[in-house]
Amino acid sequence: MPREEFERRYRSRFADPAFKPLQRELEAIIAAAWDAYSHSRKSPVTRRAGSGFADPGYEIAVDWLATREAMLQAQRRHDDANEMPRILIINGSSRSEHTCPGEMSKTWRLVKLAEPIFVDMGFAVDILDLSRPASEFGKQIHPCKSCVSTSMALCHWPCSCYPNYSLGQTDDWMNEIYPLWVAAHGIMIVSPVNWYHAPTTLKAMMDRLVCADGGNPDPSSTHGKKAEEAKSLELKGWPYPRHLAGRYFGIVVHGDSVGAETLRRSLSDWLTDMCLISSGRFGEADGYVGYMEPYATSHQALDEDAAFRQETLNVAKALANTVKLSRAGKLENPGKSLVNPNPK
Repeated sequence: MPREEFERRYRSRFADPAFKPLQRELEAIIAAAWDAYSHSRKSPVTRRAGSGFADPGYEIAVDWLATREAMLQAQRRHDDANEMPRILIINGSSRSEHTCPGEMSKTWRLVKLAEPIFVDMGFAVDILDLSRPASEFGKQIHPCKSCVSTSMALCHWPCSCYPNYSLGQTDDWMNEIYPLWVAAHGIMIVSPVNWYHAPTTLKAMMDRLVCADGGNPDPSSTHGKKAEEAKSLELKGWPYPRHLAGRYFGIVVHGDSVGAETLRRSLSDWLTDMCLISSGRFGEADGYVGYMEPYATSHQALDEDAAFRQETLNVAKALANTVKLSRAGKLENPGKSLVNPNPK
C-alpha cells in the first residue's frame, strides 16, 4: 500500500473535530505507524522463549507468552480437585441495550435465567458476553487466517496471528477468551439464529478456536510462521492434540422462523469434533420464540413461553449434573482410551 493511501486510512480514525488542534502530534504518530507498517513490525516486543520450548533462543511475542501463561494457570485450576467446578456460559447474541437496537437480547435473558442454576449447585460461573464487541471500545475478535490449511503445526495454541501491530490488528479479545474455555469444566452456549447460522461474533470465536483442535503449543518449533518447517513437522506425524477434550457442553438455540435445529446441530457437531462431550438429551435444546410473530412483541413472546424457558433451565441442570457426576468419578468418557485412525 502506498504511503498516501495508508495515511488516508489512518487519518480517517480521527474525523472528530476534537483532533484538529492536534495535527502536529498526528503527523508524528502517522509517521511512526507508517514506519511500523512499511517494516512489517508485527510483534515489536519479544523475548526469548526459554526452557520448555523446542528452540529456547527463539524470540516470541510477549503478548503470546502472556496468553499462554494465563492458559496454563487456567488449566491448573481446571485440574485441581479442590477448586470449585467452573461453568462458562456464552451469550452468542450481538444485540444489547448498550448500543443500537437499544434493548437487551432474548439470548441474554436466557443466559441470566440459567446462571442461578449453576450458582445454586455450587459452581463458579463465568459469562462470556459476545455482544461486547458491538458496544465497547477495544473489544475485537479478528478473523481466522486459516493457517491450519497450510499445516496443522502452523496453527499455534493459543493463536499467534494476533496482535499484529504493523497492521493495526490489536485489541484481540481471544487472548482473554482462550483461558475462559480452558478453565471451564462445562460450557453452555446460548444463541439466536442469524440467517440460518451463528451470529457474527460467535462464528468468529468458533473459527479462532480451531487451534484448540490439534494446534501447535510451541511457535518456536516452526520459528513463527515458517510454512515449510510446519509442513515438515506435520508430515513426520502430527499428534493433533485436543486441548479442550473432556469438557462437557450444553446448547440452547432459539429462532423466530427457521434454522434453530440446523444451528443447534452445527454447534453440537463442532464441539463434539473438538472432543467435548454432550450433556445428553436434555443438555441440548432448540426452538422458536414467537414463531412467525412480529419482532416488536418478541420479548413478550418469551415472557409467555414458559415451556422454552423450562427447556433452558433443563439444559443448565443437565450440564451441571453431568459435570458433578464426572468430577465425582461416576461418569467416564467411554471413548477415552480409543485411538482415532483419522485424527484430522
